[in-house]
Amino acid sequence: MSLRLRRRLVGAAAALAAMLAGRSRAAHAAFPDRPVRIVVPWPPGAFTDVSARALAQVMTASLGQPVVVENRPGATGAIGAEAVARAAPDGYTLYVASAETHAINPLVRRNLPYDPEADFAPISLYARVPATLVVGPSLRDVPDFAGFLAAARAAPGRLTFASWGIASVSHLTMEKLIQATGAELLHVPFTGAAPAVTAVAGGQVDAMFLLAGTAMGAARSGRVRILALAADRRADPMPDVPTLREHGVGVEGGNWFALAGPARMPAEVVRRLARATAEAVHAPPVQELFRAQAAEPSATTPEALRDFIAADRARWAELIRRLNIQIE
Repeated sequence: MSLRLRRRLVGAAAALAAMLAGRSRAAHAAFPDRPVRIVVPWPPGAFTDVSARALAQVMTASLGQPVVVENRPGATGAIGAEAVARAAPDGYTLYVASAETHAINPLVRRNLPYDPEADFAPISLYARVPATLVVGPSLRDVPDFAGFLAAARAAPGRLTFASWGIASVSHLTMEKLIQATGAELLHVPFTGAAPAVTAVAGGQVDAMFLLAGTAMGAARSGRVRILALAADRRADPMPDVPTLREHGVGVEGGNWFALAGPARMPAEVVRRLARATAEAVHAPPVQELFRAQAAEPSATTPEALRDFIAADRARWAELIRRLNIQIE
């Protein structure tokens, strides 16, 4: 997040707080009456973390209580998810859910320490982010996606791709591409996006799928090149990057992010949090941040989020079945 945008976000949150100060105290009488915590299951710096902090600043104003972010990374989100699933269902401990934690993990992890349906109350979706195909200096002579595909087909199994973990969105999106094109690439999984990007940028690994915002940051610094976007249309922050569909490959991939809490939260608390999330998503500085990251701002009802997660899980299930991925 740029310093200018961070200052705008803080200023907008302060302005919103001043505006809300004149509202009736009854709006906050029941909930909340103390700070609210959002658990982010990834390290600081990634979109998951940056987006949660942006939401938290605006939600602090709309809820009338501090909303703080706590990073609890590990096990593709499972460590943070377990902590929230076991928390009191009072609305004071929330979780940033994603495709990996709530759609993919239950399909691939035999001993998952939480049940994404039974242990969580959905609150609201807040963003969807497409994946982008990037390459490093080991493929400096590859000019575009067509060249990448030609290189992969010319030497089956010799090109490598990184991911931020087995059965992560970055891994599975590349597997979609492999199945759609018949190319053969060797998977090199890492324990997070940062080391994976470092390996690609250093030429140790050839390519990977990154979420759009991370890819743009790495490309601006000259560490990687972006070849294609795994989405149904081009993204405004990178209008010159074609989609895979423009190359005749019908592959889409990316991640989504939502707020959820422990199961059995009171319905009125869930509704209050959903309204606060929607207010934050529609705040101009949050929209600006999201669009700069090629993220689509999106607020939903709790019921719509529950249906969305179920549909996303079904979309990943067939690919995972074909790949026979199981993680102990």
